[in-house]
Amino acid sequence: MSALDLMHRRVDLVGTVSALTARALKLTQAVSGAEMDILRLELAIDRDPANGQLVQELHNQEERTAAIREEQADCAEDIAAAEREVAALDALIAATKGE
Repeated sequence: MSALDLMHRRVDLVGTVSALTARALKLTQAVSGAEMDILRLELAIDRDPANGQLVQELHNQEERTAAIREEQADCAEDIAAAEREVAALDALIAATKGE
């Protein structure tokens, strides 16, 4: 693979890291919103503890929040893997400069 091909591959990978980072930020925002909903529901339950509907909504929101957190963890792993690929590619590019 030529140095130019390696550079094109690196640009593609950096784009992937950028897209994954944007997704991670969106997931962070989603978790923040979900946590606010959980707090709102907890406060509502404190005011009306016998309201089964609120309790069910709270459990549903907690499940959604847990799912988003799992997505965050998966996204963080994907970012780390892509960054390792970029680092490996950088090593290859540096090696081709020495040839």
